Amino acid sequence: MALDKNFFQDVYEVVKLVPEGRVTTYGAIAQYLGLKSSARMVGWAMNQAHVVSGVPAHRVVNRNGLLTGKHHFETPQAMQLRLEQEGIIIVNDKVQNFDTLVWYPVKELL
Repeated sequence: MALDKNFFQDVYEVVKLVPEGRVTTYGAIAQYLGLKSSARMVGWAMNQAHVVSGVPAHRVVNRNGLLTGKHHFETPQAMQLRLEQEGIIIVNDKVQNFDTLVWYPVKELL
């Protein structure tokens, strides 16, 4: 599947639905969009999210709860700071209590 603006926009629309104080994963978004094994494609879309208004990109982490996208923010600490402002505890770049905070759009939206 070729990456296009429609795919990126689909990703951003899902990310906009992630509730404050929760996180989701690249893979969970891919699964919801019907591209179960395309988490990397979601990552590429998220790398460009900083130019799109209203996309809470800080709420998207890897499948283990790690802040792997932090280098795409204005500073490497910005992602963690935004999550902490929402009450999420981060230790060593990892979301604590990840299993209780992760939001799966395929479960929540279908």
